[in-house]
Amino acid sequence: MNLNYALSHWEWNSFFKDIDCLIIGGGIVGLSAAIHLKIASPNLSVLLLDRGSLPIGASTRNAGFACFGSLSELIDDLKHSSRDDILSLVEQRFRGLQLLRQRYGDTAIGYEALGGFEVFRERDTAIFENCQEQMDNFNKDLRPITKQETYAIVDKKISTNGLQGVAHLILNRAEGQLDTGKLMRTLLDKAQSIGIRWIGGIEINQLWESNHGVHLQTSNNWELNAQKVLIATNGFARQLLPDLDVQPARNHILITEAIEHLQLRGSFHYDKGYVYFRNVGNRILLGGGRNLDFKGEETASFGEQKNIRKYLEQILQTVILPDQSVKIDRWWSGIMGVGKHKSPIVKMVGNNTLAAVRLGGMGVALGTEVGIEAADLLMG
Repeated sequence: MNLNYALSHWEWNSFFKDIDCLIIGGGIVGLSAAIHLKIASPNLSVLLLDRGSLPIGASTRNAGFACFGSLSELIDDLKHSSRDDILSLVEQRFRGLQLLRQRYGDTAIGYEALGGFEVFRERDTAIFENCQEQMDNFNKDLRPITKQETYAIVDKKISTNGLQGVAHLILNRAEGQLDTGKLMRTLLDKAQSIGIRWIGGIEINQLWESNHGVHLQTSNNWELNAQKVLIATNGFARQLLPDLDVQPARNHILITEAIEHLQLRGSFHYDKGYVYFRNVGNRILLGGGRNLDFKGEETASFGEQKNIRKYLEQILQTVILPDQSVKIDRWWSGIMGVGKHKSPIVKMVGNNTLAAVRLGGMGVALGTEVGIEAADLLMG
């Protein structure tokens, strides 16, 4: 079927005429911005476009971690950022998670407060000891944010979660997990209920501004127009804005079939967060491993890398479910947006065009607040 067809009068009039705000990227950030705009100004015409039939980057393809930072990750960040900057970003992530839960409710997004755990094997002794030394100081710094002692050593939970070859566990009491599919359906249902249009399968190739607003060219040669444009494509942002400090980063994820008497409960990070796993009911979800080949995984293309998948399977069989026969139900990949800095980019890139990208793998935590901030900044 040739998709390079001209829009009919009916299609133009009903779907693309007189757009006040067009949002490129229909994930968490784009939907949060659209909902905020429409609630504030019900008569505003808001249209969301996504290149996929579903929000295709990371919003429907992530692991569903409601997290804001494992201890070793925050300590590692000290090599590149000031302590104040790290704590500010942690507060933004934590605040974003609370905002998400307050707006939509835990049931609607499948939130469970099962905690976040960091895994240390025998080979990680030096990293664990460094975490142990700095835990009290980070707990003191985070107390005004989380209102509790955030981190604790909980080695007794190694056996209760059925883990093997693990020497230590550090619990983050303020973290949890959610159902990514429920979250996105909740956001989409809310958007549609208040008159926001969400259309998938439309890719924007270029955009430019004039005295008449913002003009956009689609991959099937349609030219669309809007008064304001928000670019919320995260890992795909450089395809439209090549000068931004944001790179695509692909992650591989697997989920097993249901496992009888599964012990593991909660969200787990390993190797400074580059590997992560959790229970999804009685299944195991496991992903990450891009630190095996940073350059190779700096891609906006979905697909597989066999050595990374082999590495994840090895962790599944030796650490998470030792001596058990388990079948993998499904593999997929997702595209994050990362950069030299971990803070999101929310800034005007034209008179009427704004970018809200570089969520750094923390889109669940940051997406709601970043979307709201972007909407307010774009519309003044």
